[in-house]
Amino acid sequence: MRIWIDAAPAQASARVFGLSLVERIERLTRRIPSAQVTVDRGPGAAGRRLKAFAAGGPEPILAVDGAGVFDSRLLPFLAARDGSVAVTGGEGPRRAAAMRIGSAAALAAVPDDAAGLGEIADAAVTGGAARRLEPTEFPTFVMGLRRDLPYHLERLPDAAARRAYERFLFWSNYKGSTDFLTRWVFPLAVWPLTRLATAIRLHPNWITLAGVVLALAAVPLFMAGWVWTSIVMCWVMAVLDSVDGKVARVTMTESAIGNFLDHGLDIVHPPLWYLGWAWWLSDGALEHPAFIAAIWLCGFYVADRLVLAVPKALWGRGLHAMDRIDSLVRTVISRRNVNLLIFTLGLALGAPVAAFYVVTVWAGATLAWHAGRTAWLAATRPRVVAAT
Repeated sequence: MRIWIDAAPAQASARVFGLSLVERIERLTRRIPSAQVTVDRGPGAAGRRLKAFAAGGPEPILAVDGAGVFDSRLLPFLAARDGSVAVTGGEGPRRAAAMRIGSAAALAAVPDDAAGLGEIADAAVTGGAARRLEPTEFPTFVMGLRRDLPYHLERLPDAAARRAYERFLFWSNYKGSTDFLTRWVFPLAVWPLTRLATAIRLHPNWITLAGVVLALAAVPLFMAGWVWTSIVMCWVMAVLDSVDGKVARVTMTESAIGNFLDHGLDIVHPPLWYLGWAWWLSDGALEHPAFIAAIWLCGFYVADRLVLAVPKALWGRGLHAMDRIDSLVRTVISRRNVNLLIFTLGLALGAPVAAFYVVTVWAGATLAWHAGRTAWLAATRPRVVAAT
């Protein structure tokens, strides 16, 4: 598909999370198969420039306002539609637009003297040469974030609007259901670290790699008795685990290797931590009750992972995105951050063994809840595969 970015407006050079608005759009277009991108910086009316570009070939065109900010899902979705489709968002100076031009009639409807894509889109829709994208057409559920998010697009006319948009983008990339530490405590560090990483253009994979090193190095340190050093490393890793995903999503730098490292680490490191904690607590005696508890804890962990795969297979979304109660329960269930907090408090109070037993019991209770909840939903709710 041929893609035309109108970069003539002065706002197109404004920056959001370290990237100019045109750079952001160019990164989004990489998600469109066979994209051929042209950045048009003028001069002249947008209508004439768009028609001149269209004369270069008969293929459909995706025309994008270079001064706008777009939901990362919107342009690929728009490009995949049939015919001619326009989408607009924002009001007054914040109005932005994009349009798929799929017919000669839609191109002919472009006014020569149109100043911007908003005017072009309105003329095509009013003249019947294009239709407007309806919000109800757009699949809002995001599997990776376990939440529904309507698409957004707008212009950012000033620095205040850009700062507000960065905040919006940051919070919209939080998962809809997560533990209370990730949602309410970690952002105090994640926000400035995300700002810093994007300002210096640090690739999120480097942040993920730092988390991998910290998570794995903490295990032998704990076993060797460097308890508080290891605990600090665990907490830093937990924070970085929020930072890398935010940086990747707000800068559109997600990658297969990044996802593999991030999700692979999330699966592997918790049981390693638990076994490392048990080794220190038991002085390496495998028959010690703490080590036996660790075996149970790891078993609960694996079983819980398997149970949580069932809702994704049956309903196309994770259990914690099914109903409000599931999202609320997710804030306190047995997961790495909650377990780390319980164990840290136990260390601070001089009762690490008791804390470890609490973590084990809480993991068992979490498994029982998830299994019971999944069974109840399977018996009462028909299978529905949601769009992602």
